[in-house]
Amino acid sequence: MIQNIIFDLGNVLISWKPEEYLRLNGYDDNVRKLILEQIVRSPEWLLLDNGDIDLNEAARRIAERSSLKIPQILDVFNLRTKILFPLTQNTRLLPELKKAGFRLYYLSNFPGDIFDEIQNRYKFFRYFDGGIISARVRLSKPDPDIFRVLLKMYQLEPAESLFIDDIAVNSHAAESVGIKGIHLPDPEILHETLQERLGIKFLH
Repeated sequence: MIQNIIFDLGNVLISWKPEEYLRLNGYDDNVRKLILEQIVRSPEWLLLDNGDIDLNEAARRIAERSSLKIPQILDVFNLRTKILFPLTQNTRLLPELKKAGFRLYYLSNFPGDIFDEIQNRYKFFRYFDGGIISARVRLSKPDPDIFRVLLKMYQLEPAESLFIDDIAVNSHAAESVGIKGIHLPDPEILHETLQERLGIKFLH
């Protein structure tokens, strides 16, 4: 029986669509492609998530192999909190899940500085019983060890826990340590997916 629900953040509870943001804010096709390929999908982006380097080091490394200059790269990194915003139709499920008796946790790949900012900004974090982000434990999904850290930290039973992620390899990694997994390819189906999986009916 599920007692603990563990949420990824990006594209589950928080929108993260950098390509769409850049398009809507007037970046032309070539610039968007450059930013996505050389910054967002760079090894340094993952190293930031993992807490292995800081922002200045990431910008310096990217600039060494990119046509973009360090100030331009830093400008893109500074857009991160503008791109991130709550998926209200999903975050409003949290108080109902709490009321139904579930314990709620987050587990997400996130750089520490950005997480601190959004955690302070968005009130839905108050519904969580705890959680971890990659930068604080120096582990990133889909490494199964990040799930083991969460289980040990909060003394959770894997078989009583459910993890939800927008990327299939991450939900499979959770399953590899005994946690039940849900791959959520579309954040708009979270409501119906949880109703079906948990056998509950939400008011909203």
